[in-house]
Amino acid sequence: MLTEQEEKFIEYWENNRLMEQKSFKQYLKGLSRGLAISAAILLLLITGWYQRANMEANSKMSTTVFAIALLGIAFFMAWLYQNYKWEMNEQQYLELLAKKKKTSKNKPTESEENILN
Repeated sequence: MLTEQEEKFIEYWENNRLMEQKSFKQYLKGLSRGLAISAAILLLLITGWYQRANMEANSKMSTTVFAIALLGIAFFMAWLYQNYKWEMNEQQYLELLAKKKKTSKNKPTESEENILN
């Protein structure tokens, strides 16, 4: 048997699965995580935590390329997070459908219950 929460999730996901795949809200959550990673990289370079990497970055890389790379990381994380969340919800939906089908298949019919009693 499925719980009430699982039934609500199945109903919600049936109605919103295509809309959630292109949800801007999920994209923004992923973008904030990507920007946080980019900010951490920038912070490590500014503080000089790893001197050799700092020297390499200052000597061989332009600021424009570095900024584009950080933005690339942020947007890639946003895209990855959005796809990950959608796939996790889709997997849960398919598992719940299989569980529902299995429980309804194993449930005895009314005539079988009368025979058993």
